[in-house]
Amino acid sequence: MRIVQRGHGEEGRERITVVPETVDDLWHLSHVLEPGDLVEGDTTRRIQRDEENLRDTGGQREHLHVTIELEDVEFARFANRLRVGGVIVGCSREDQLGHHHTLNVEEHDEITVEKVFKPDQIDRLEEAEGAAENPEVAIATVEEGAASIHTVQQYGTEEYASITRPTGKGEYARPRAELFSELGEALSHLDPDAIILAGPGFTKGDAHKYVDENYPELSDRISVVDTASVGDRGVHEVLKRGAVETVQTETRIAREAELIDELTGRIAEGEKASYGPEAVAEAAEFGAVETLLVLDERLRTERHGEGDWEIDADDVIERVEQQGGEVVVFSSEFSPGEQLKNLGGIAALLRYRLQ
Repeated sequence: MRIVQRGHGEEGRERITVVPETVDDLWHLSHVLEPGDLVEGDTTRRIQRDEENLRDTGGQREHLHVTIELEDVEFARFANRLRVGGVIVGCSREDQLGHHHTLNVEEHDEITVEKVFKPDQIDRLEEAEGAAENPEVAIATVEEGAASIHTVQQYGTEEYASITRPTGKGEYARPRAELFSELGEALSHLDPDAIILAGPGFTKGDAHKYVDENYPELSDRISVVDTASVGDRGVHEVLKRGAVETVQTETRIAREAELIDELTGRIAEGEKASYGPEAVAEAAEFGAVETLLVLDERLRTERHGEGDWEIDADDVIERVEQQGGEVVVFSSEFSPGEQLKNLGGIAALLRYRLQ
């Protein structure tokens, strides 16, 4: 994310101009934008030519600069775009005012957002700006007969490749070199800045040796981590152990995995933890919250007035911050976020145990 300019808008609002540079940045913006925000950018729109003495062409697309009052936002991950819909309140053509329009924001598109930004939303934009310097990381997990590659994103991990090549004995067994070769080809094609090779037993070591010998351009990018599992569970182990953080300075999801494990461990042992909106709000009122964990999806729902919490989420966040606590907004796209969702979407690591 590039933050191009910051300034003051009307009625106490702040104007921030940003350029999303990755799909991660579009995802961050989807959790910053809310109904009522003003979003300004360049777009195209089909214009009807029905003026007197002009033939109606059925509409021709024109380039416009518009400001819309936001009604809805959708992160279309697989289309690599952010859809921002609302009513046009400012436009380079006055006859388009009051019409509904959708801005399709893609990587490298400049937009300006005018709103009353909440502290965690500013933190998210600044985090995205800092993350631009992080290297791209791939986690490859391998065991006998199977391998997978996941890419590390700000909004979670995505499976890039899944490879199955039965090895060992039997009619359908194939040489191990075929599995390792396909893994090396996929990693070479992905071309990440860093590769974490993980898995149980000795297979990962053999895979590392094969890739090192046959794909020398990848050699100095590989680090090896021992895990008990492969696939999604193996990836979670890698994140939990902080392996990604050694090559990617601040990896959001690694932090979330660590925190959710700490939380569930404390809950299981009856230690300093709280979960659910009412219990967490009470802990915040007593100044007991050391780290507040809240799910982005749920926070957005509550802020839009569509949730069922009997507490004000922003009041809890503000109280925690005023008392020197940390607020971590979890991604709903990754498994720690799913775990937090099952605990009510909000939880806290406490300074001391409440009776």
